[in-house]
Amino acid sequence: QVQLVESGGGLVQPGGSLNLSCEASGFRLNYYSIGWFRQAPGKEPEGVSCICKTDGSTYYADSVKGRFTISRDNAKNTAYLRMNNLEPDDTGVYYCAAQFGPHAAVDGAWSYWGQGTQVTVFA
Repeated sequence: QVQLVESGGGLVQPGGSLNLSCEASGFRLNYYSIGWFRQAPGKEPEGVSCICKTDGSTYYADSVKGRFTISRDNAKNTAYLRMNNLEPDDTGVYYCAAQFGPHAAVDGAWSYWGQGTQVTVFA
């Protein structure tokens, strides 16, 4: 069964950090582009970051550049999103997604999605 399972969300104060994990099962993650997305209440979904370029380079939304770091551990079949210096606007449900191949468009189709993990940044 193909599955992505996120974990690591929680409550944190502004300036704090969280490390999200996305464990894949039923397929080999190393053959896929990986993306992290989020949706805040009342807002459209936003592509936060991805490893989705043929050369293996990463994409970050302007709002998270310098604060978030995406990575993957192919041996563990897991992707990560390290989030530092969190802000209240980072609050939302965070989803990981996978799309077959080394290249994927952040605003394109993604085949597999996790169930999401809640991140809440509050003062």
